[in-house]
Amino acid sequence: MALIRPFRAIRPAPAAAPRVAAVPYDVVDAGEARALAAGNPLSFLHVSRAEIDLPAGVDPHDDLVYRAAADRYRALKADAPLVEEREPSFYLYQLAEGGHGQTGVAACYSLDEYDNDTIKKHERTRKDKEDDRTRHIIALRAQTGPVFLTHRPNAHIDEVSRRLRSTTDPLVDFQALDGVRHAIWRVEAGDAAALAQAFASVTSLYIADGHHRAASAARARASFEDSEEARFFLAVAFPSDQVRILPYNRVVRDLKGMTPEHFLGEVARHFAMTSGPAAPDEKGNVSMYVAGTWHTIALESGGLPGIGVIDALDCNVLQERLLRPLLGIQDVRTDKRIDFVGGARGTRALEQMVESGKAAVAFSMHPVSVVELMDVSDAGAIMPPKSTWFEPKLRDGLLIHEI
Repeated sequence: MALIRPFRAIRPAPAAAPRVAAVPYDVVDAGEARALAAGNPLSFLHVSRAEIDLPAGVDPHDDLVYRAAADRYRALKADAPLVEEREPSFYLYQLAEGGHGQTGVAACYSLDEYDNDTIKKHERTRKDKEDDRTRHIIALRAQTGPVFLTHRPNAHIDEVSRRLRSTTDPLVDFQALDGVRHAIWRVEAGDAAALAQAFASVTSLYIADGHHRAASAARARASFEDSEEARFFLAVAFPSDQVRILPYNRVVRDLKGMTPEHFLGEVARHFAMTSGPAAPDEKGNVSMYVAGTWHTIALESGGLPGIGVIDALDCNVLQERLLRPLLGIQDVRTDKRIDFVGGARGTRALEQMVESGKAAVAFSMHPVSVVELMDVSDAGAIMPPKSTWFEPKLRDGLLIHEI
C-alpha cells in the first residue's frame, strides 16, 4: 500500500514560474548551469548549484556553497516571489512535448516505504552525491526538486486526474525554452481524498529518476527528528504507461590499439553485423558508428546465457560481450575511456564525437522499457550504470517541500 501525504508547497507566483523553473541540478555541470542562469537572477540554479555565483575554483562541496544556497533561497522567496500554500495539498504535474504527454501526482511519499522497498530502487547511489544533496537539504531545510516515480496503471488515479484537469484551471502553465510544457494543478479536498484512497491500492512505486535525491532525503531525516515532514520526500508519481524512456548511449575513446578495420573484423567474428541505421529498430540490436559508417549489431546472436533479468538488458549484453572482451572496458563506473550520452541529444551528437576525435566508436542503444525497469526492481536487482534516460524531465523550484 502506497502512502501519500499532502504538503504546504512553496511555489513561485505564476508569473515568475517560467523564470524560476530550472533543469534538475544533476543533468548539467557547473559551466552549463552558469550559462543557463546567466541574466536570470530568479533561476533556481542559483539555489541548486550555488557554486555558479562564487569565484571560479571554489570546491562545489565547500561549506560556503551550502551557505550560499540557503542565502539565495531566502532571497528568492522575496524576489520571485515564492508563495506558501495555506493548506496542505496534492498537485498534478503535467509534462508535454510534441505529441507526448504525462501527468503525475506530486505529493510527499513515505520514507518508511522507501526503507522497506514498497518504493523500489533499480540503481546504486554514490556516497559523494548523497553527501552533496543531504547537505543541501539540511542547509535549506527543504527538498527543492522532486523525485520521479512511476507505478503500474491505475484506473482510479487516472479518472481523478482527468476530471480535475478538465474542470480546473492550472496554477502554472508555461512552455520552457526547450519546448516542454509544464502545467501544475492543485488538487482540492474532495479529489484529494479520492487520490489518497486510490494510492492505497498501489502495491509498489518505482524510482525512475532521482535515486540520490531519495537517498539524501532518507539520510537528512536524522537531522530533523522533531519534524514529521522529514519522514516524507517530495516526488511526482506517473503511470508507467505514460512514461517515456530514451536510450542512454555509449562512446569509447579508443579501439584498444586496433585500427577501425581490425576492430570491425573482430566485431563481425562475434556478432551478426549489417549496415546502418543510426538508431536500432528493436531490442536486441545496437547501432555502432565507427570510421564514418553506422553498423547494426545483433546482440542476441552473441550467445550470452540468460540467467536473470539483468542479463537480458541490451546494455549488459553489450558490456559483457563486446566492451569488456574487445575494448577492455572492465568497469563502466570507473573507466575513463567510456562516456555516456543521453538520448535527448540524438545520434548526430554521437557522430560528432567520433568525427571530432573525442571518441573512436559510438554505440546507439535501444531504450530500456518501463516494464524491464519494474521487472529489475521487483527482482531486487540493480540496473547497469547509465541504463535509462527519462525525458521530459521535471523542473526544480516549481514545488518545494519544507521540513
